[in-house]
Amino acid sequence: MSVSEENAEREPAAHQVSAFLERRREQIAQRWADAALFRTVFTVSRDEAVEAGRAVTAALAAVAASGRLDDIRAPGFEAVRDQLGRMAASRARTGIDPDGVAGEVAALRAPVTELLRAEFPEPYAPEAQEAVLALTVLMGTLRLVVMETTVSAGEELIARQREQLHEVATPVIKLWESTVAVPLIGTLDSARSQVVMESLLDAIVAERARYAILDITGVPTVDSLVAQHLMKTVAAARLMGAECIVSGIRPAIAQTIVHLGIDLGTVLTRSSLEDALAYALSEQGVEIAPLRAAGAAADAGTR
Repeated sequence: MSVSEENAEREPAAHQVSAFLERRREQIAQRWADAALFRTVFTVSRDEAVEAGRAVTAALAAVAASGRLDDIRAPGFEAVRDQLGRMAASRARTGIDPDGVAGEVAALRAPVTELLRAEFPEPYAPEAQEAVLALTVLMGTLRLVVMETTVSAGEELIARQREQLHEVATPVIKLWESTVAVPLIGTLDSARSQVVMESLLDAIVAERARYAILDITGVPTVDSLVAQHLMKTVAAARLMGAECIVSGIRPAIAQTIVHLGIDLGTVLTRSSLEDALAYALSEQGVEIAPLRAAGAAADAGTR
């Protein structure tokens, strides 16, 4: 039997299920409001859970009316896809894995099946069985829709967390007037280097910085890719009118750069963040006196 023939055979049962869902929408919503999926998401009031149940029931009725019981792309699902995604994401944030969410969706079928069987004088007659089968297929499709939205929501959440982690791991610090610094810690990949560049350029504009220090003391290794990222960041800072200083180049990293044949001749470098800051301050005419010398001068002044 072809798919089209199978769908045609199911069509009367599908329409019957659609009419049932419309007719019993309020009762279904009331029962679903007490189910784990709805009860643990809509915690402010039970009315919110009931309203969400009504919306999902109406969507299922629309899908059944179209006869596309096993199609996750059926137009009827579009009305509640975002809502289902928010519900799935809410459950995921509480630590429930996708299998757990799928189980909670599967648990929604039993109360609806009970109501559907009650519609027939003989709950297990062939006509009733066909309707229950159609409902089972429809609820299975709902489960697939929720799983799809769960995966999408999870991927979006991971992407947002990764972006936030990159931002947190690349803070821009104002060290002095017209001087900012980015202390880099950990591996510098393409995605993070882009965040570094954007954060640094934004800080240059916001602080009207003339000097920007990239401190790589916390970067474990420097290869050709990392060096390329640094060169691009330095070039971008120069275009914004700031001189960029790379500091924290340890002896092992310096040897690696030489062995790789990487030319950093056009990049201003200093061995430490302290040296880089001292350079930036001296270029601005700020004199820094050693602490001991400053203390001696103060003692002389009090005599």
